[in-house]
Amino acid sequence: MSTRLIASAVVALALAAPALADTLLIERVQRSDSAAMPTRGSTMDTVRAQFGEPATAHAAVGQPPITRWEYPAFSVYFEYSHVINAVMHKSAPQEIGPRPVAESQ
Repeated sequence: MSTRLIASAVVALALAAPALADTLLIERVQRSDSAAMPTRGSTMDTVRAQFGEPATAHAAVGQPPITRWEYPAFSVYFEYSHVINAVMHKSAPQEIGPRPVAESQ
């Protein structure tokens, strides 16, 4: 009987952990929606005027050319000279998220 109880508790905890993580991820996404970041369609000049010079500006790659600018809290992706996306960085090193893409040499 106690083995069943322990097994049930382990299963309940295992099922509860992903739900908690999902809730935290949702809250983080909601915070990023309200954060000050460049909006889609903005030009490079507008982003530079609003947020200053990027900490790192990566050269354009591919066709159409995609450029990435990194700021302390987010990265901005441009197609030609217009914003196509802005993505917040991890809030802490322990945060689990997508693995970074390996830089090609």
